[in-house]
Amino acid sequence: MSLAGVLCAQEARPLYENNFEKSETGKVPDEFLVLDGGFAVQQEGDNKFLELPGAPLETFGVLFGSTEKEGVSVSARIYGTAKGRRFPTFAVGLNGVGGFKLQVSPAKKLLELSRGDNVRASVPYEWSSGQWTHLRLQIRKSKDGAWKVEGKAWTEGAAEPSAWTISWDEKEEVPAGRASIFGSPYSGTPIRFDDLVVAAASEKP
Repeated sequence: MSLAGVLCAQEARPLYENNFEKSETGKVPDEFLVLDGGFAVQQEGDNKFLELPGAPLETFGVLFGSTEKEGVSVSARIYGTAKGRRFPTFAVGLNGVGGFKLQVSPAKKLLELSRGDNVRASVPYEWSSGQWTHLRLQIRKSKDGAWKVEGKAWTEGAAEPSAWTISWDEKEEVPAGRASIFGSPYSGTPIRFDDLVVAAASEKP
């Protein structure tokens, strides 16, 4: 391989990835920081994943990967189920606990982009119960004193959207922090997380 090819391969290599296939069931990988919740690696068939129990009905999260400020993306696939008129919510995040989150809110039929507890932007989104949903969120510096935050979501089996589903121009200073996943099992059923990846952000969709 040429030097250029080696450099491209290095750039394409994720900063962090975990599909839990080598993780011990019943535990959380050592490099994870559990903010709260009974997260544990579980297995169904040949697939392992990180599972959040269906109770209690609060919001729980985990931090993972290295501490980054910008030029980074996080992606994961997440599985949840509705129960009657009760729905889970789930998200991926960047920049630590008070950073940005890309959240699927099925009860509101929205995909939301928030910073801390403040929703910055939202777009209509139809979630499919009982199917894996892919989420991707990234932040990059667009100019001095400004950052572009972008996200997308799609159901497993469908094509990844060619363009970002939601975006926000942030003008407040952003903190450095680790990537995250969050879940709120409001339907009383477990939420599963798999294929966590932290990688360099891209200027292309």
